[in-house]
Amino acid sequence: MKFRSDPATIRGSIAPVVTPFTAEGAVDHDSLSGLIRFQLESGSHGISLGGSTGEPSAQSVAERIEAMRTAVGTIGDRVPFLPGTGSHKLDETLELTAAAQELGADAALVITPYYARPTQEALYQWYATVAREFPDLPLVAYNVPSRTAVDIAPETVKRLYTDFENFVGVKETTKDFEHFSRVLHACGPSLLVWSGIELLCLPLLALGGVGFVSAVANLAPAAVAQMFDLWTAGEHERARELHFALHPLVDVIFTETNPAPAKWVLQQAGLLGSAHVRPPLAGVSEAGQRRITELLRAGAPALSPPLTDLVDQP
Repeated sequence: MKFRSDPATIRGSIAPVVTPFTAEGAVDHDSLSGLIRFQLESGSHGISLGGSTGEPSAQSVAERIEAMRTAVGTIGDRVPFLPGTGSHKLDETLELTAAAQELGADAALVITPYYARPTQEALYQWYATVAREFPDLPLVAYNVPSRTAVDIAPETVKRLYTDFENFVGVKETTKDFEHFSRVLHACGPSLLVWSGIELLCLPLLALGGVGFVSAVANLAPAAVAQMFDLWTAGEHERARELHFALHPLVDVIFTETNPAPAKWVLQQAGLLGSAHVRPPLAGVSEAGQRRITELLRAGAPALSPPLTDLVDQP
């Protein structure tokens, strides 16, 4: 919890690590530790777990808590840990957030409750309940309308940011870039905003965003982290070059439903023993595998070992 007292230090590339499963479908804690070490060695500025890329809705609360425990044990205090603790049920959200706080997470990423399509007032009350329950834990709203069917409005973010000291920011996963701007305009530059849309990660920095939680960091953690470092160092042209170099790898991630493509690539690279995804997802099709292979070759300049070995395979 080294970074909990100053959430503004949670910046840069916060890698949303996949949740590895064995071929039989159990959570693979050894592989999870290995993936986190890979991220740390590659220069990622923080670790997230249990967001959309981590298949949280396919896991029990107990499984998610144990995965958080593994992550904390692997990370230590080297970088911030920002786990996803949200659910469509309030009691599960509170249980997961309590566990994150107890385990030493630096902040909690709480998704808007999915499927129910609550009103803006209902969203305010939902986050207000969590904020009151955990006044000493920084909270970050996770806005991902493509998966939840609800969009947290800039005005609602402003209410929460004004009313609760521990409501510190939002991860915006919407392709509506105007929405990013309106959130920052409503709340001011001290609100912490991360992009969850890969191709809006770099543009967000120009508006005052503090970083990104990008699924492509599973495949190219060094390049994603370097893009942030270059931008903040004033090397804007080099940062743009990396942004465009990452395009084919972004397409890899979304060849089929995330995170199935990422898991398949990580297995091919020897970083996972199994590419298993839990239902309702399915493994990558043969056509998808062929397309991924083509895209990996196109994105080779942004890859680092051991994934660079894949582009030389027939």
